[in-house]
Amino acid sequence: MTLTIPGFDHVRLPGADGVELAAAVGGSGSPVVLLHGFPQTHLMWRHVAERLAGEHTVICPDLRGYGASEKPAAAGPDVYSKRTMAADAVALAAALGHERFALVGHDRGALVAFRAGLDHPETLTHLGILDVVPTLDMWNVLHGVPAAVGYHLFLMAQPPGLPETMIGNSADAFFGSFLDAWARNPAAIPEPVRAAYLRASAAAVPSIVADYRASAGIDVTHDQADQDAGSQLAMPVTVVQQDWGARLGYDAAALWHAWAPDLDHRLTGAGHFMAEEAPDEITEAIRELLLR
Repeated sequence: MTLTIPGFDHVRLPGADGVELAAAVGGSGSPVVLLHGFPQTHLMWRHVAERLAGEHTVICPDLRGYGASEKPAAAGPDVYSKRTMAADAVALAAALGHERFALVGHDRGALVAFRAGLDHPETLTHLGILDVVPTLDMWNVLHGVPAAVGYHLFLMAQPPGLPETMIGNSADAFFGSFLDAWARNPAAIPEPVRAAYLRASAAAVPSIVADYRASAGIDVTHDQADQDAGSQLAMPVTVVQQDWGARLGYDAAALWHAWAPDLDHRLTGAGHFMAEEAPDEITEAIRELLLR
């Protein structure tokens, strides 16, 4: 049985380059697109989406390469670039009749949202970011032994072949290790949901690796070009994250302020999977963002 967000419709619509995206859509009102993280699917938004649907049209896609969305082969570096995945979100919203919308992303989805904010400032009304720093900054702050927390970033940055084989041969152990290590409240991801995440991830190893590999290549190039040009996010931005700066020795708020002049930066006591561990807190942060 496929797990769904109760009361939401499920659609398949084209993203960028005609790649088909699966999405759950519910509610009514001004549109909000919610992008999931790793190793998850749109289902991670189930609690937040239900809360927001009373006031907003809520659109929760599976990112290209994840869940029930199409998984094109990585024939070039742009196929899984965050620029292309941001264009997916814009195309999906437009296909549903929304030329402007708010965008909130978690983890991988937050990196897509960040790129969308830079590439499509006329389209995004508000931007929410959960538990990342921009790709360029991420690589710059990973130093020494503490950087071992991000070992998967380095593994999946390797050339095609070995990472896919290693992960594919131990998919449940690999993906499950992040669900175990990153949740402060494991009960927030009950066994049926965990099993759904593991099934979806095991079926998407090449595309998940391609997504991460892009973040060690073309995504850095795009971020560096924007930093060199002095580009900034033009819309109100809310960032909610764990205190990674204290753990890794950097000032997360300062990194975000450089990109986002209109910034509300918040620290949370929840774990990485905060939309599931602390849905009331995250819903309230999104509501307050949308009022700015």
